[in-house]
Amino acid sequence: MILKWMLVFVPIAIALEYLAPQSHLLIFVAAAIAILPLAAWLGRATEQLADRSGEGVGGLLNATFGNAAELIIALAALRAGLHDVVKATIVGSIVGNILLVLGAAMLAGGMRHQEQRFNESAGRAQATMLTLAAIALVIPAAYAALVGEINPGGGKTLSISISLVLLAVYAAFLLFSLWTHADSFRGVDATENVAHSDPWPLGQAIAVLAAATVAIAWLSEILVGAIEPTAHELGLSNIFVGVFIVAILGNAAEHATAITAALKNRMDLSLSIAIGSSVQVALFVAPLLVLASLVVGPHPMDLLFGKGLVLAVLLAVLITGQVAGDGRSNWLKGVQLLAVYLILGLAFFLIPQV
Repeated sequence: MILKWMLVFVPIAIALEYLAPQSHLLIFVAAAIAILPLAAWLGRATEQLADRSGEGVGGLLNATFGNAAELIIALAALRAGLHDVVKATIVGSIVGNILLVLGAAMLAGGMRHQEQRFNESAGRAQATMLTLAAIALVIPAAYAALVGEINPGGGKTLSISISLVLLAVYAAFLLFSLWTHADSFRGVDATENVAHSDPWPLGQAIAVLAAATVAIAWLSEILVGAIEPTAHELGLSNIFVGVFIVAILGNAAEHATAITAALKNRMDLSLSIAIGSSVQVALFVAPLLVLASLVVGPHPMDLLFGKGLVLAVLLAVLITGQVAGDGRSNWLKGVQLLAVYLILGLAFFLIPQV
């Protein structure tokens, strides 16, 4: 019910953009609030589609359309030349999904069920893909530190080459998980039967999906335009805004659906949404943005992320591999993931504005 009332901020944000363009803080807040119910509707529509296709494909569908908000926001920032915001949003999405979304889902599910189980093989496979993504972010930084001054143009070539490799690996992962080894990704049967709500007609689900995506695209343009002046007004760095505020808004759809799935004792779906979304951002969205920057925006973007951003991904991937490796979840694991997210948030919050 609250989310329905929050839809009133959609016309408010649009009106502020055109009637009070100098009120950057109000525009940012209104657009941010407006995106939340739209992301929830997007998540609800994708969950309807997921119910028709099983846990594995369902998680992929939810992650894909859930990431639509982040991709749209990132493309808008890319076109504006805000590469630092784009990179921070990418890292924020990866870290937010595996720490905040998965942590909240495990905590919520663990409060209702003493112990929940999920497919151990699928969890390990996705954690390994995250490790691969972390390696892909470390290498450009290491290259820049070692030979960047000798061959300054090499970083661009390396970023494009790594992006192509990541896209190929992601395609291979989809083939592996959905076709050749689909049995290894089947969900563990839940211990209780949960009544499902009445399914939507397929046309309604697709229509809601399309309308929510278009509305999010429009509001994302408004949100991105207000990021820099709002950050300056609040004394926050663009990195903090990108890693946490923008990423949390983009993760709204996954967050709601993953927690709902965990409460229904569908941890395989919850895990597939949270970790699968991070894998998709790291291996598909990030390299796609690098390639898109060749034709969108004032200049190309590379994969050279700041040391703090790379470290955040490495630490998040490290603890996620520990949590997702045994096929079991409980509320304490959720608390542990959320604690790491909070610690990272405190560190980034104290980064001075530059």
